[in-house]
Amino acid sequence: MSETTEQKLQSVYSSVSDAYKGTGADIYALCKEMRHTQPVWEGDFIGKFGVPTNAGTKMATRPTVALFKYQDIMNVLKDATNFTNGFIAEGLGAVFDGLIILAMDGLQHRNVRALLQPAFMPETVNKWKPAIDRAMRKEFLEPIAADRKADLAQFGLNFPIRVIYAVMGFPEDPEKYRQYATWGLAILGANILDPEKLPEARRQAGLALKGLYDSIKEAVVARRAEGATGDDLISRLIRAEHEGKKLDDHEVTTFVRSLLPAATETTTRTFSIVMTTLLKDPALMARVKADRTLVNKLIDECVRWEPVSTFKVREAANDMEIGGVKIAKGTFVQCMVASANRDETVFENPDQFDLDRRQKPSFGFGFGPHMCIGQFVAKVEIVCAVNAVLDLFPNLRIDPDKPAPEITGAMLRGASQLHVIWD
Repeated sequence: MSETTEQKLQSVYSSVSDAYKGTGADIYALCKEMRHTQPVWEGDFIGKFGVPTNAGTKMATRPTVALFKYQDIMNVLKDATNFTNGFIAEGLGAVFDGLIILAMDGLQHRNVRALLQPAFMPETVNKWKPAIDRAMRKEFLEPIAADRKADLAQFGLNFPIRVIYAVMGFPEDPEKYRQYATWGLAILGANILDPEKLPEARRQAGLALKGLYDSIKEAVVARRAEGATGDDLISRLIRAEHEGKKLDDHEVTTFVRSLLPAATETTTRTFSIVMTTLLKDPALMARVKADRTLVNKLIDECVRWEPVSTFKVREAANDMEIGGVKIAKGTFVQCMVASANRDETVFENPDQFDLDRRQKPSFGFGFGPHMCIGQFVAKVEIVCAVNAVLDLFPNLRIDPDKPAPEITGAMLRGASQLHVIWD
């Protein structure tokens, strides 16, 4: 029997999770030790965990340092002049014709960010909130309410896909959404370390890139023919100007394709972390259920306490020094977000989840010029999802007959299962 689009999506998502799971070492314990003993460490710290980075195989051949202190990492992430992202264009960015915002620096990055940002700002995103909430309830949660049991990880995988593809401007078709998302994850899956699996992963990524490109191009051509008057991203890009000229269909298609691989994945994993945190603390669950104004704080503290992305990598653009350690131009700088977000000099009792913590900037969505462009969309999605689940599933709790949810991964952290029951 052939796989359904849902099964293919689940399979590729699991493969990406496995690629970034790592050795199983406790990343927080090791980061804490380094914060106290060698906060600027010369060497490939990420290599200890056996997970890929955006630097690919170059990480093994270039000088590398790892940073563990909050202030050092903040200084690097906000300084896009001395710590650049251009190296990504030689790897992941090459398949996107260089039109990938993650790999851009300087004026080009600022121009493209200005082009894309309006579609992701709160004033735009909040317009979509009623439709997002309605889709989650009507399409995903109300149909299973009578079952009184579910794996919410399946909902967590599907609802961000449903939302982001509508935001982008694709016609509503769940089967196509899942296929596009599967292709997007297959592109991420090409960034693996296992040399035996690499050729097949690259082959699958190539097929995914072509399939995603053709599908987006079809939507772009159709949207342009309709006049491109909507608030969706495709329409906005068609109307926009880049470097003094209008974008052609290829440029719009390539920009949209470069955003899609990570557009749903981070939301899925963050939702799983938020729900695991609630489910494992009944008192917290009761408090949040009684006061929904706390949902935003819940998400912010989860992003600090358990960031999906445990590190960011930059390249030193000049010779410099950090914490008494000389860093040569071209050195890869590993910013250990998982360490910074639990730095004792910044956060009191940092290893504890604390809903009442006074909020300070943390780095789960990045920081500085390259801060996640879709963070407002992700937060609105998760707020809607948490509220809908708490509204529709009374006395929600962990299913005692199934494995309890666990947050794992050296990178791309999250819970793979969220088995729950309700009354």
